[in-house]
Amino acid sequence: MFIAFILALIAALGVMDYQFGTLYIFRPIVLGTLTGIVLNDVNQGLIIGATLELFFMGAVSIGAYIPPDVIVGGVLATAFAITTGSGAEVAITLAMPIALVSAAVGNLLDALSPVLLSIADKAAKDGDDKKIVIIHWILGLLNVGRRFFLVFFAYWIGVDKVSLLLNIIPSYIIDGMGAAAGLLPALGLAMLMRMILNKKIIPFYFLGFALAAFLNVSVLGTAILGLILVIVKFGFNETGMVLNNNTINEKVGEDDEF
Repeated sequence: MFIAFILALIAALGVMDYQFGTLYIFRPIVLGTLTGIVLNDVNQGLIIGATLELFFMGAVSIGAYIPPDVIVGGVLATAFAITTGSGAEVAITLAMPIALVSAAVGNLLDALSPVLLSIADKAAKDGDDKKIVIIHWILGLLNVGRRFFLVFFAYWIGVDKVSLLLNIIPSYIIDGMGAAAGLLPALGLAMLMRMILNKKIIPFYFLGFALAAFLNVSVLGTAILGLILVIVKFGFNETGMVLNNNTINEKVGEDDEF
């Protein structure tokens, strides 16, 4: 039970990453290593965490897309794989179903958010700052508590029972959630593009697409070219920086060389 409690604290630490300034503590490569430390197998924890990091590389919130819960999935999959003496293959097998189930539980709890936020809005109109603070604490505790208790009870009851529970869930539900997880990033990116694309930016978007799709330029090469275009476009390499068609004159020394 003690180890389950410590693993739950690791999951809670992953949630607190946003309060620390988004240091990416919540990523599987970090949480997997911490899990390995707790289970006295740092090497395996790092290997499994790095493997799950590649597996969950696309699990990033873009637009309206809600990714699988990499925190619960990463911690539990790593813990179960180390406990059973299995490798990264077993961790990958367990990670996505666990992450999707945790995300589904989170979606159910998020249904409470509009109710609580409406109370906070009313408190803001009444000038009741104490009630607003309480609502923020409740929302934060729900977010942290979900990960904490899911990891605690799942590890406490054991990998066999968790696997049995996951097997009870119809395969079409897991497959459907997995298909949605693969489709929604494109939808989220499309929604994001609708907000940021305009007549001035869209030519550069198609330039990057053409470089990657037809000229086989790598992602790094395309990014470097984009950086060069930004430097030239906004005049960062000139005496005056051009921003929104306005020139900002900068004081420079006599030596204007690198």
